[in-house]
Amino acid sequence: MGQSSSASSKRLFSLDVFRGVVMFLLIAEAAGVHESVGSLVEGTAFETLGLQLEHHPWNGLRFWDLIQPFFMFIVGVAMPFSLRKRLASGSRRAATKHILRRCFLLFSFGVLLHWVYSHGPVWELWNVLVQLAFTILIAYAIMNRSYKFQIGFSIALLLLTEALYRAYNPAAPYAQNHESFGAWFDMLTMGKTNGGYWVFVNFIPTMSHTIWGVICGKLLLSKNSEKQNLKLFLIWGTAITAVGFAMDLLEITPIIKRIATTSFTLTSGGISTLTLAFFYWAIDVKGYRKSWLSIFAVVGTNSIFIYLFSETFGHLIFREFDILWSTGVFDILLPYKNWILLIEALLILLFLWVITYFLDKWKIYFKV
Repeated sequence: MGQSSSASSKRLFSLDVFRGVVMFLLIAEAAGVHESVGSLVEGTAFETLGLQLEHHPWNGLRFWDLIQPFFMFIVGVAMPFSLRKRLASGSRRAATKHILRRCFLLFSFGVLLHWVYSHGPVWELWNVLVQLAFTILIAYAIMNRSYKFQIGFSIALLLLTEALYRAYNPAAPYAQNHESFGAWFDMLTMGKTNGGYWVFVNFIPTMSHTIWGVICGKLLLSKNSEKQNLKLFLIWGTAITAVGFAMDLLEITPIIKRIATTSFTLTSGGISTLTLAFFYWAIDVKGYRKSWLSIFAVVGTNSIFIYLFSETFGHLIFREFDILWSTGVFDILLPYKNWILLIEALLILLFLWVITYFLDKWKIYFKV
């Protein structure tokens, strides 16, 4: 069946599942599952696998480094579908007003989350929602331009990133310190730097993730056949990934998630495209729509809500529960602490999932 009669007539279940898997992993992290697994496997033969649930400390790539790019890419893929739906029942002006409101709310939520993390008012802009506010705005602004323009614009963003870092510190543009362009920009905008070397200016290169997602979404809504779209996704995804890895291997630009170097942006963007191709091929083309996939899909139906809820409630409960293990009678359970914390984290994850399940069942959707 051609794309014009499938994806253009209804939601892509593959996109719902892809988004749901990413959100499931995010709320699992907030619930403490990743941290608990890491503690259990530390010092064992499985420690290397456990590290895949943590960000790489600097130059390298781990599975968890791909989650934010996946998230930002998926938002881009969904944008043409959302815009088409809004234009069917409203005007372009109303759609633009919605985008501006959405970006303002995402920015505000991202800032407020840092208040939660810091237990008080702070001015910190490192959260993914803050980054997303900028990437959505720019991706929407150029959404109606040609594919060539959008690709060219994304390349210009990557070249700008290279130029800014190399011009600011020619001797060591990507050294693990607070003397990079990103750290300087943080001091300029926030008056502080991040202890984990994350930088606010990451929003410039990672705009490419959302823009590439928009391009993929437009292709899925086009008159292209499923075979044509898969071919394009595979070719471009493989090419972009290869260029990113080559830049790192040839020591041109290292793959560093924490400052979103161009090589990281290319590699993670390419893998995002290939992952979309896999879900699209398996679910929408081959028709693999088993009911168990809905376990993930429902988590994505209220993605921003459950992300905010998990980062506040889930994060808080897991962290505070740890206090018990040095208190009175609980001392006797100390040898089993890691296993108990894992069970607790899984119960929090189950609770968070149940919320999304019932919200979806009752058709309650919190839209931003």
